[in-house]
Amino acid sequence: MSQVEKKAGLLRRTSSSKKPLKEKVVLMYDEIFAKEDPAKNNPRFWDELFLMKVNLEYLESKLESVDGEEVQRIQDNINSLFHHCVQALGEEHQIKVVNALQTLCALFRGVHQKNKSASGFDIINMLMGFDKAEQRMKDLMERLDSLLCGDGSESLKSLCLKLLLCLVTVTDNISQNTILEYVMINSIFEAILQILSDVSSRGQHGYDAVVLLALLVNYRKYEVCTYTVIELLGCFLSQGMGMVVHQALTEYNRQYKDKEEENQGGFFSTLTSMVGSMFIADADEKLSVQTNEAILLALYEAVHLNRNFITVLAQSHPEIDIAATPITPTPTTPTTPLGTTPPSLDMMSNPELPLDPNLQTSNLLITFLKYASIVMQDTKDEHRLNSARLCLIILTCIAEDQYADAFLHDDNMNFRVNLHRMEINVYLMVEFIVTHMMKDFPMDLYLRCVQIIHKLLCYQKKCRIRLHYTWRELWSALINLLKFLLSNETTLLAKHNIFHLALLVVNLFNMFITYGDTFLPTSNSYDELYYEIVRMHQVFDNLYCMVLRVSTNTGQWKEAASKVTHALVNVRAIINHFNPKIESYAATNHISQLSEEQVLEVVRSNYDTLTLKLQDGLDQFERYSEQPKEAAFFKELVRSISLNVRKNVSLNTLSQDVLLKEFSTIS
Repeated sequence: MSQVEKKAGLLRRTSSSKKPLKEKVVLMYDEIFAKEDPAKNNPRFWDELFLMKVNLEYLESKLESVDGEEVQRIQDNINSLFHHCVQALGEEHQIKVVNALQTLCALFRGVHQKNKSASGFDIINMLMGFDKAEQRMKDLMERLDSLLCGDGSESLKSLCLKLLLCLVTVTDNISQNTILEYVMINSIFEAILQILSDVSSRGQHGYDAVVLLALLVNYRKYEVCTYTVIELLGCFLSQGMGMVVHQALTEYNRQYKDKEEENQGGFFSTLTSMVGSMFIADADEKLSVQTNEAILLALYEAVHLNRNFITVLAQSHPEIDIAATPITPTPTTPTTPLGTTPPSLDMMSNPELPLDPNLQTSNLLITFLKYASIVMQDTKDEHRLNSARLCLIILTCIAEDQYADAFLHDDNMNFRVNLHRMEINVYLMVEFIVTHMMKDFPMDLYLRCVQIIHKLLCYQKKCRIRLHYTWRELWSALINLLKFLLSNETTLLAKHNIFHLALLVVNLFNMFITYGDTFLPTSNSYDELYYEIVRMHQVFDNLYCMVLRVSTNTGQWKEAASKVTHALVNVRAIINHFNPKIESYAATNHISQLSEEQVLEVVRSNYDTLTLKLQDGLDQFERYSEQPKEAAFFKELVRSISLNVRKNVSLNTLSQDVLLKEFSTIS
């Protein structure tokens, strides 16, 4: 007995002396894998095949077991099977359509699994014949479009989307999937947009549609034609897509909150206390909820590809208490791991409600900030590290957008959030800075955090927005970061250019020194800035000694250290100006230790004799660009998401009985 036959397709033995019987559909598959045309002796072969319940496991195994010579021998039959599958999608008999969809999935997966090293053209040739491929794929996409846009079975629509997900994820590298060229040419985007635009369809199929979009947009994303990009932009501007992402992230936040409450208090319930309790220091104590990288990727693509999506980010929605509704698991999706878990159907099906002026509201931007605050707690796990990095990239894009900045700073917008919109953004950065100073230092994330703060300050300076925030907490975090860099200089320099991060931190202080009068909430805040610099002068003195030492010696960090030396000029001027004045005040008044108020009095009375240098370019920054810096990260991220989606796409979860019952109710 062959290994394939052992795996699937055999019925129980009728007696100990007889071979097990094969299902009829398995016998028909065997005919396809024979050299002869299966319809030669049975003209109704294909009609009968699609009335049979598909045995996905056997068919895929059979395809995977075919060797090189057999491929040539049975290629005509495989091509014919593909052709008749596409034809069956146009049948009125719904069971035939379901079986054809499942068979197509087995074909795509089986052929690719067997021929991983083959070129895309060879795979296309084996599946449908290269000379007929364009027409076959055109017919397939037209039939899928018709099924997705029609008034037929919701289960069929679900299977259509899962077939497309199957097709998109058959290769590890999505850009090497040559068949997708036909998918992009024969656009399916209008059908996806229709799904996302309809409340009912979005509730049942929105998650799969959004994940499909996120993957498709990464197919040769730096090469695709302008027309395709325009169509994709339309989908990514869809408010319906924003609703799907919003609801998926909301459910993640709810799951985390539920876990936090099970553990009798923790991170989520303490968001209102802001600093000091936003993150849990001990990794063993951290609560863990699976991140959803697929949805996060979709949000990134929407924000990055179409800056007009910012209007969708800020669109108000009623805050729905999802936890009060019993959760029904999605019937067509098995238990899924990282990056592929959709929110519950009950949640996704909630229609937009009329906005009650007394009803507390939220939106995608606020929900995302909550999500990011959870994900950024623990970055030791690779997937969570990638999620944290992607969250920071999204925040970078948002921080560069003036409309989003205006929304973040608008005190007239009322949302039910644990922190004010702008404060939560700054607090996220501050808490990350404070809580991730560790041996395995996440330099990339720190650079992004500091750059996000800088971009927000640039906006506040430009628009003269005075945010009522306790800036001392940021200054303290930044000074502690400098202390950490100094204490771990040797270890960190073996892996990172710490001078670049130090320069960014020092220039944040220079922003406050030079332009603080335009955005700090009060004149007292400006005084407090000088107080903190003078109080912690030893850190800045040590930093100056370190960068001066490195910059005066030959070595790879000479130039980088020299930039920090020059950037410290005003910080050192403040320290050198006020320290003697403070010491003199203490000596004159016979005070051994001055209070904060006494130091502030000295600072206020000696501004007029302080000389600072004007530093250019402090309010300028390099805008985010995915290519070339981030291209490798997104390539690996998409690969990871694709592998997870491939692993968990199931076209075999609906029984024939369930389908028959559903079809009998369709008028």
